[in-house]
Amino acid sequence: MIRPAQTARSERTRAALRQAAAVRFLAQGVEETSAEQIAADAGVSLRTFYRHFASKHDLLFADYDEGLHWFRTALAARPADEPIVESVHAAIMSSPYDEAALPKIAMLRADELDPGRVVRHLRQVEADFAAAVEERLTGDHPHDGSGDKRMRIAVIARCIAAAVFGAMEAWMLDPERSLPELERRTRDALQLLATGIGDRS
Repeated sequence: MIRPAQTARSERTRAALRQAAAVRFLAQGVEETSAEQIAADAGVSLRTFYRHFASKHDLLFADYDEGLHWFRTALAARPADEPIVESVHAAIMSSPYDEAALPKIAMLRADELDPGRVVRHLRQVEADFAAAVEERLTGDHPHDGSGDKRMRIAVIARCIAAAVFGAMEAWMLDPERSLPELERRTRDALQLLATGIGDRS
């Protein structure tokens, strides 16, 4: 699929701003970094910065937002007959994570932002993630089926999202924040869901 020039240019600008912010945040901290510095490092005007992000703090969550876009695309490309838990895991693992930056950005979020803000953003991303899984489960017929079928799909989607984000929250609280550890926790959480929780607490 060929993207319109405007969309491709916008994506490049967002990527440049994310990269510039990550470098500045890691070098001098979030509060010591200004939106002006990020814009200058990315080679854009401050006005362009605010066209893409409401504040410098939003850049600390840009990996979630971009990852969700990637996840939706990857999930849609999975085989239709593949079990949904396998599709979700494969789609998550296909994302082009920055292995060096991901744990550092997670640490910055935990150390420099109000925990309530982080939780609120995570809950919103989790809801969007669940919606993406629900879209995959309903396919081209989102309004077909009984109320019970729609409820079953909604519950499955939300359980999968809760498992993934539960694994992510546990990872963020652990001093071992490597990408392989995040992959392991995500895989284990989805496996637990796939095999059934049973009487385990």
